[in-house]
Amino acid sequence: MRIVVIGSGFGGLAAAIRLKAQGHEVTIIEKLDRAGGRAYVFEQDGFTFDAGPTIVTAPWLLDELFALTGKTTADYVSLVRLDPYYNVRFEDGSVFRYNGDATQLLEQVRSFAPQDVEGYQRYRKTSREIFDVGMPLIDKPFLTIGSMLRVLPDLVRTRSDRSVAALANRHLTDERLQQVFSFHPLLLGGNPFASSSMYALIHQLEQQWGVLFAMGGTGALVRGLLQAFTDLGGIIRYECEAEEILVNAQSRTHGVRLAGGEILAADAVVCNGDLVQAYRTLIAPQHRPQVPNRKVERLRHSMSLFVIYFGTDRVYDDVAHHEILMGPRYRELLEDIFERKVLADDFSLYLHRPTATDPSLAPPGHDCWYVLSPVPHLGSGTDWEAVGQRYRDRIMAYLESRYLPDLSRHIVTERRIDPRYFERTLNSYMGSAFGPEPVLTQSAYMRPHNRSPDIPNLYFCGAGTHPGAGLPGVIASGKIVAELVREDRSRV
Repeated sequence: MRIVVIGSGFGGLAAAIRLKAQGHEVTIIEKLDRAGGRAYVFEQDGFTFDAGPTIVTAPWLLDELFALTGKTTADYVSLVRLDPYYNVRFEDGSVFRYNGDATQLLEQVRSFAPQDVEGYQRYRKTSREIFDVGMPLIDKPFLTIGSMLRVLPDLVRTRSDRSVAALANRHLTDERLQQVFSFHPLLLGGNPFASSSMYALIHQLEQQWGVLFAMGGTGALVRGLLQAFTDLGGIIRYECEAEEILVNAQSRTHGVRLAGGEILAADAVVCNGDLVQAYRTLIAPQHRPQVPNRKVERLRHSMSLFVIYFGTDRVYDDVAHHEILMGPRYRELLEDIFERKVLADDFSLYLHRPTATDPSLAPPGHDCWYVLSPVPHLGSGTDWEAVGQRYRDRIMAYLESRYLPDLSRHIVTERRIDPRYFERTLNSYMGSAFGPEPVLTQSAYMRPHNRSPDIPNLYFCGAGTHPGAGLPGVIASGKIVAELVREDRSRV
């Protein structure tokens, strides 16, 4: 079969590798000048900045992909386990060193709140139980109501209707610990107070397999997967944007029209682009009666991001690879971002210093950074042209006053992105950084499906479809698509 994959994010690369290994003729088309999608790489003044995801978990999903070439992950990329996974810092000066050592974690819980030791042990046990239920579903499609009904008893038993924050708050009394063990949905674009407690499985995932980093940055992992794809004989075309997914009178896609008019014929199409925008802009309305614009537009769309990438001519040795900087408000700030959709005066931040692990990402004696602030998507009406510089200045002043002394004197290069980047460069609806928000009513069968309900040879992978955002989710979506193609092909 001839298969065209639209987009070279992790989901598209995962699907393309598997489809090529099945023996299909696979071509990836990519709008940008290099692979990665949200995992694009900015290179500037001797610094290498990963634009997007920086946290690697579920390494077996990568092992499966690289094994399809007859090689191992280590043949393509070097993954190292971090310690700590994150430092979680609070306004009162306390720091929780979050890692994979169960004894150390327990001792830190005791130092924060002795009364929460037993509560944390219960939380950890519950996380393991949720993992056992939820993780096997990550690479299974939910295309029918029956597929959902089969897992419903397990979801009820593990109280998936409860939020991650509600679960943490049920077991822990210290507000700081409640934040430490509930913030993870933010890494997937979700509000901890709205995301299903199913996402508590991330704690077990990290405890068992660690938080990993690809030496050379996440871009090195993209390059490794791309090399695996081309080693199998796959083709990728850059600066090649899809303009339309073509559909014939039999309601089957037969190819993709590119910007400029060229047509790539295909027996199947896999879309790794933003799902909402794909339905709205790439498929004519008459070919998707079950998915009209209003259906995808009225989804709850995830937050966006404001990210500052910067390099310093000073090394800050006391800062970890991943730092979570909690602001003075937690629930109230999240309500501003997700519900009220206003740009708040305060913020919580994710500070990334990859040179703590890999100094080669910056010139000698320098540090490479990005600082990320969750912000509302463009539905907020925020005028980023007007407020962007002021917001940047507030964040950098905050970092300098609390965590990075004399920062302003040591910045030697800088760039930033805001929700407009996600809308204009990555074609993300409303500038959302993670697709539909990961709430229970937009999960599994209730999330946009991996196969079009109207066009049987059109498939979707990436953050917008099941199982959702994050590296494990999007890589698993590529596996789902490849298996659907195999099954559908066997029935022809």
